[in-house]
Amino acid sequence: MLDPSVTLKKVETDMESGIEHLIHDFSGVRTGKASPSLIDNLDVYVHAYGGVQKLKTLAVINTPEPRMLNVQPFDPSTTRDIEKAIRESKLGLNPAAADRSIRVPIPELSEERRRDMVKLIKQLAEEAKVRLRSARKAGLDEAKKMKVDVILTEDSFKDYEKHVQDLTNKYTKKIDELAVAKEEDLMKI
Repeated sequence: MLDPSVTLKKVETDMESGIEHLIHDFSGVRTGKASPSLIDNLDVYVHAYGGVQKLKTLAVINTPEPRMLNVQPFDPSTTRDIEKAIRESKLGLNPAAADRSIRVPIPELSEERRRDMVKLIKQLAEEAKVRLRSARKAGLDEAKKMKVDVILTEDSFKDYEKHVQDLTNKYTKKIDELAVAKEEDLMKI
């Protein structure tokens, strides 16, 4: 049996999940500052041990300096493979292997590159809004089923619809705030 309160909770959970996904996506957008998530969240894949592994399963990544990442492989024999994977990734980074670690300098972003990143941020925010609209639609479809099954009256259907719209507005505003904050962070020199 369908329950309006359970359905509303699911809609809210789906919307919150969309926000978390956006935050995860934003953490991989380079702002000119070193951050382990720059490499972690973009899932850099390394050819090692006869297969393909995620970088984060092969090494520890930290930031010893504001513009430097330090990658320490668990197994020193994978150092060259990790260095190659970082160099070949879409990040445009130039790692340098040292004894038992790899230093990855984070270069300054050019104005053109910053503008490209702003476009990416806007695209990621729009994708998050699409996920919100999808959750909204799923919630309203459930409400229509409950209305047909006489679980919801006309008045309670309208209340439910308003609540779903309020949730959508709340999370849309949150997406816009996150995008503006990331954009400002990106445009700081």
